Amino acid sequence: MDFRIDLNCDLGESFGRYELGDDEAVMASITSANVACGLHAGDPLVIERTIRLAVRHGVSVGAHPGYPDLQGFGRRVMDLTPEETEAFTLYQVSALAGMARANGVELAHVKPHGAMYNQAAREGKLAEAIARGVRRFSRELVLVGLAGSALIAAGQAAGLRVANEGFPDRAYNADGMLKPRRLPGAVLVSIEEICSQAMRLATEGILVTEGDNQRRVTVETLCIHGDHPGAARNAAAVRKSLEEKGIKVISFT
Repeated sequence: MDFRIDLNCDLGESFGRYELGDDEAVMASITSANVACGLHAGDPLVIERTIRLAVRHGVSVGAHPGYPDLQGFGRRVMDLTPEETEAFTLYQVSALAGMARANGVELAHVKPHGAMYNQAAREGKLAEAIARGVRRFSRELVLVGLAGSALIAAGQAAGLRVANEGFPDRAYNADGMLKPRRLPGAVLVSIEEICSQAMRLATEGILVTEGDNQRRVTVETLCIHGDHPGAARNAAAVRKSLEEKGIKVISFT
């Protein structure tokens, strides 16, 4: 069977005097970059630098919009109205797309960040607002969401292309949701575990259990967290492991 998978990473999350992650080292191993849009992290200089890095490495550029929560790194739940969520999404996607075009590349996809992403995985109204914000900018963009989640369903209903995402470095609950970071074992640190999970996600997808029903969801893209202290190591190891098993690592766009 011909397996292929995209490998993405959340990048451009430094701002001002604060450095987060090693974007240049990570960029050498991935095929898609989710660039922070300046509200949960990032700033105009960092955004442009990250886009130029992606162009240099032949990596697809995506927008990584989040809640306006710089202090909480966008990982705190916010109670925005659907109208606010739609506008915040459109605003961030528009800014990132403009910066990308000014640097000779078109925006390819949109992946929400942190709490916005996790809430939209469960909450249909929030997911629909995000999808509307993306669609209003362009129907050509791919919406990335947690595999089998409400965000994927909302993107499909809005007529967008979608990409089901899996996480090699995160633990899952039986319902297909990510295990909350506050719980022990939620973030995987062993490179062997991370590579093993990446292989399983790429070839088997995710088994989602809902009551007495089970469904298997295919995964089109794998995410390595850029703020993880071993992000560059993890990205390189995952890509090498996948390619050694005959899996083609290529952008979903």
